[in-house]
Amino acid sequence: MEYAYQSDVGKRREDNQDFAGVFKNEAGALFAVVADGMGGHQGGDVASEMAVSHLGHDFSQTDLHSVEDVVKWLIYDLQRENDKILAVSDHYADLRGMGTTFVAVIVVDNQYIVANIGDSRCYRYAHGTLEQLTEDHSLVNELLKHGEISPEEAAHHPQKNVITRTLGVSSDADADVTVFDFGPDEYLLLCSDGLTNMVSDADIQEVLATQSALEDKCAQLIDWANDAGGLDNITVLIMHRQGGDDHDGK
Repeated sequence: MEYAYQSDVGKRREDNQDFAGVFKNEAGALFAVVADGMGGHQGGDVASEMAVSHLGHDFSQTDLHSVEDVVKWLIYDLQRENDKILAVSDHYADLRGMGTTFVAVIVVDNQYIVANIGDSRCYRYAHGTLEQLTEDHSLVNELLKHGEISPEEAAHHPQKNVITRTLGVSSDADADVTVFDFGPDEYLLLCSDGLTNMVSDADIQEVLATQSALEDKCAQLIDWANDAGGLDNITVLIMHRQGGDDHDGK
């Protein structure tokens, strides 16, 4: 398994409130995560860094090696981290209301777990096809699902940034968790909405289809998001598993 990730402040923001990381536990399972913070005076970057660093550290200390045990750990630890963010938010006035999106992939042998809260996304690219594996927890997506707006209207909706689920704002850490089997030569892309609001799925697929190194794919996607306006922080994390190859790298 090889991976790379990059984050950029974009063209309009003063601070980068995205945070990302990749961690390995004692059984060799790999945990990749992207978080996009929001709220509070400086709260967004605090919430996203808390989520990634705490969960990553906790995971690295485990020796979990079955999908079932990893899923149980993840649901439990997400709730615990949710409570920690709420406690810090309540304690410091300038962090009040902070929260973060969360999207993660945990690779266990020939399977991987995808978990998300909010509108940061996970995509799978394999054999010429790009597929979004997560569903946005957003007002616009709810309107779209109920047929109240069209996909074209969704792309430019004035309430596009309204998130219906986050980590650290409500008492429940309500994550979607799904298990997939790894196919041969699959790419997984984790990203914040600073990418997907600026770069189309077709363009994302074009970059993933190239023979470039993973670092170059990340850089290309960030460049295209900035070229399109760079309205938000942009974070891209790409994982690639070749046929029977399972080496770790960066």
